Amino acid sequence: MIYELRRYRMRPGRRDELISLFEREFIETQEAVGIRVCGVFREAGEPDTFPWLRAFPDMPARKASLEAFYGGPVWRAHRDAANATMADSGDVLLLRSVGPDLPSRERPAPGAGEPPPSLYVATTYHVEGDGFAAFFLEEAVPVLAAAGVPPVACLESEHSENTFPCLPVREGENVFVWFARFDRPEEEREVDLPMLGPHLTAPPERLRLRPAARSSLR
Repeated sequence: MIYELRRYRMRPGRRDELISLFEREFIETQEAVGIRVCGVFREAGEPDTFPWLRAFPDMPARKASLEAFYGGPVWRAHRDAANATMADSGDVLLLRSVGPDLPSRERPAPGAGEPPPSLYVATTYHVEGDGFAAFFLEEAVPVLAAAGVPPVACLESEHSENTFPCLPVREGENVFVWFARFDRPEEEREVDLPMLGPHLTAPPERLRLRPAARSSLR
């Protein structure tokens, strides 16, 4: 499975405007052309960002689905309104699954107004070379599971050519991303993983993600 972890920088105060438009117009219409819209989030403590996740079976399917959606009538009708809310949309990681795929739950119907109370934390490691995923699964996952924070998904950089270049992705990076889920934000906790330090080329990055009302990650 191929994933895009997209994190838009919004014009001040306009995040909820885009989320409302997105949940009304851009979920079912993407899924109709083969895109799985996994998660739609508000980032805790960052009111002017909009992170979201989508997935594709493979890279050829990604190209075909993106061409169908962005060449289709719904995007053409609403792209100006969507783009007007964003200051930058280029922070995009192209990833592939190296463990369980992100879970999917039944999505609430259009118009749902109450977001779930859960919190997802996406931790990104910058690493060198190959082999980090296997090391993480063998050495870190048992520690996380024992601490009650098992990863719900593990992803790593997909280095294939971006075959839909009008939507740029971050290139020249080698990252590993894992997701944890907490029923409520007050249950969030970090687990010390000192064995990872020698393998990292930069400090870890943590995104604290609160699902929006129609997110299938809940």
